[in-house]
Amino acid sequence: MRLGVNIDHVATLRNARGADYPDLLRAALAAEAGGSDLITVHLREDRRHIRDADVTRLLAEQKLPINLEMAVTVEMQQIALDARPTAVCLVPERRQELTTEGGLDALKLGAGLGEFVRPLRAAGIAVSLFLDPDPAQIQAAQQAGAAAVELHTGGYAHAKHGELARLQDAAAQVRALGMACHAGHGLTFANVHEIAAIPQVEELNIGHFLVSEAVFVGLTAAVAEMKRLMMVARGGI
Repeated sequence: MRLGVNIDHVATLRNARGADYPDLLRAALAAEAGGSDLITVHLREDRRHIRDADVTRLLAEQKLPINLEMAVTVEMQQIALDARPTAVCLVPERRQELTTEGGLDALKLGAGLGEFVRPLRAAGIAVSLFLDPDPAQIQAAQQAGAAAVELHTGGYAHAKHGELARLQDAAAQVRALGMACHAGHGLTFANVHEIAAIPQVEELNIGHFLVSEAVFVGLTAAVAEMKRLMMVARGGI
């Protein structure tokens, strides 16, 4: 099972003072030292944390795959086509939100979503969709040509009744439709076990908690503990 470490909020801390520290490349290297398998960054339309130059530098100066989270806009599509990250994850985006509040509405986007995905796939970029664990949305992801679905675990993280069962069923559906299954949002040391134990889930993307924990123990140690807990959940040591 892969762990993607989202370093958006290292950039949030940097931007709070308009400084050039903490350094995002250093954060990526610290995450790698802890066992991260990829680095995830969300280039928002308002550039509130990650900036275009951050994406360019991370792609050029560190070796882990980059998973670029982005909205379904022409601007972001062109940035991805120019930058060529390993993967992109298409997410919904509202200017007022503090964090992503739910999954992309693939059904509402309809045929236009497939048209958006097609040139990304042609460029060799793996495309995932960040979705709520809803069967119709997952079906729409397959029809759009997505290589993977990242299941939104926010409801589970907020202890909504029945959410774990929904995620388990959704993960099985994603794999049955031939797509890779990822998961993320709101995951912590305390709640990651049940998600990591879902056999179809191949990748977790975790950010805010790990950056928060890093304040106390350092990012390398925080990532290493998360990776250990993931492996325990899968029957490892």
